[in-house]
Amino acid sequence: MLHPSSSAKERKKWLSVIGIGESGLSALSPLARGFVDRASLIVGGKRHLAMLDDSLQPRLVWTSPIEASIESILTHRGTPVCILASGDPLCYGIGVTLLKYISLHEMTIIPAPSTFSLACARLGWSLTDVETISLCGRAPDFLAAILAPDAKLLILSAGADTPQIVADLLTQRGYGDSQITVLEHLGGRERVVSDLARAWSKPEVAALNAIAVECRIDPNTTPLNRLPGLPESAYHHDGQLTKREVRAITLAALAPMPGELLWDVGAGCGSIGIEWLRSHPRCRAIAIEQHSHRLQFIADNMAALGTPHLQLVQGKAPAALTDLPTPDAIFIGGGVTAPGLLATCWTALRSGGRLVANAVTVESELQLLQWHQQVGGELTRIAIQRTQVIGGFLGWKPLIPVTQLVVVKGRG
Repeated sequence: MLHPSSSAKERKKWLSVIGIGESGLSALSPLARGFVDRASLIVGGKRHLAMLDDSLQPRLVWTSPIEASIESILTHRGTPVCILASGDPLCYGIGVTLLKYISLHEMTIIPAPSTFSLACARLGWSLTDVETISLCGRAPDFLAAILAPDAKLLILSAGADTPQIVADLLTQRGYGDSQITVLEHLGGRERVVSDLARAWSKPEVAALNAIAVECRIDPNTTPLNRLPGLPESAYHHDGQLTKREVRAITLAALAPMPGELLWDVGAGCGSIGIEWLRSHPRCRAIAIEQHSHRLQFIADNMAALGTPHLQLVQGKAPAALTDLPTPDAIFIGGGVTAPGLLATCWTALRSGGRLVANAVTVESELQLLQWHQQVGGELTRIAIQRTQVIGGFLGWKPLIPVTQLVVVKGRG
């Protein structure tokens, strides 16, 4: 496995990562061009390498998996190597991957304007007001998490068919009136085409394109925000669904932070893990569920709500928790009476991590009480009532009360 060298700080810079646009070498600064000319090896995609003079040799074309190419690059460590990248190498680019294996102390990165910057310049948009996403190697369902009325989206396209995929997704999600603008070959042989999502039919789109979307919600569509407590109607489920009020309280107790990992144990239809992920694009979550039909509910909900990166594990806890990565937070929504479940989760949780468990039966409530006596934390009884028509009047219908344990490991 590739790892950054521990002695990287002692090495001189030998690797340059040069952002290049559609204008090719002629648009590079003298500094950037100097790195290209002095390189003993130039690395890039076929499109980038085709921009070079025939005299510039040798060359290495990226292969799949890309780690194989990085291993080849590392055999040249200490000699001048230049990598050509699209636009800004650290904006959904190769620079992000390289930094996982090679220290910044060994490389020089010179960016060109990113696709997003060029698109904003053409459209007159402020980049700080725009949601950005890449669909290169990612499921289009990620878009569903950032759809909102009047939102402006910029999308790095995976190819010529991506605009149609985006148009279809927008239409299916109730945003068919959204304006789609496809910008081809930004910085080069530019072409711009626009239409409404529901009317999109542009078969001859260049493979190199970016997509701008001005979101307009259909009149009969209810928008879904990113706060916890989505309506029950947003989910496919068989009744094993944490009610929205309890879900909001539970997510507040779990307190997701960017980059943190959640275990959703006894995930049901996946609502807790999904709303954890919707809170921030860098959040991570694993849903553990033993019933195959509920796993299908989770898969459907992942796609519909823009969280296709939710990891699914089929199995019964605690056995199914073996070898999973260390979580920052754990939610136990079902199966709290399973022998050893609470102890296994507590052992797996990192120091300072949060454990939240909900109980609706006397037996499961007893387990939480005993665990509270052992590790501390806070017990809360959540009682919700909703109005219901009784004859010609309104009355209050109570939901099943939920007992919730919240405890932070290592802090009582």
